[in-house]
Amino acid sequence: MESPPVLLESKSSPINLLNEMHQLRLLGHLCDVTVSVEYQGVRAEFVAHKAVLAATSKFFKEVFLNEKAVDGPRSNVFLNEVQVADFASFLEFVYTARVEVEEDRVQRMLEMAEKLKCLDLSETCFQLKKQMLESVLLELQNFSESQSSEEEGAAHPDVPPEPKAVAEAERDPPDSPAARPSHGASPEVPAAKSKEKV
Repeated sequence: MESPPVLLESKSSPINLLNEMHQLRLLGHLCDVTVSVEYQGVRAEFVAHKAVLAATSKFFKEVFLNEKAVDGPRSNVFLNEVQVADFASFLEFVYTARVEVEEDRVQRMLEMAEKLKCLDLSETCFQLKKQMLESVLLELQNFSESQSSEEEGAAHPDVPPEPKAVAEAERDPPDSPAARPSHGASPEVPAAKSKEKV
């Protein structure tokens, strides 16, 4: 009788794999492609692994899968109109699943992610831009509320309404008609007139 199958799953394996691939790239080990990027005369070359680029970018996947067998494996890819810092950040993201960039570069990273058809980076940039927009809208709302409360404070000086009511009650003796609560038409007025007649 066979025992039921059990699942052997590692939570750390994907992270370890990424870390090891990243270290191999940084050291230049087993790299099989050089990506040259150029933007406004600034040019740089990056070594990487085709498998990692193809797995994370549909652009690179198409380039590598459409290589002609006669030409041999392609070891150089040239990208025009891509800034060096942005491509370095792109590589860090695809090898580590995270990268730190300045806020004003998020839009450029999103554009590059779309150009290279890197869905994970594109989605990450989109979510971050959404959070940044929500944060700005919240700040604007808070600023607007604080401005309107300041305007109300300037229009209505700080005079509490309750001392005024107390002052009115103190001016009128408790037996006077003004001090007694009225219900609809004032019943006290006829009573006052009847006292005058007497």
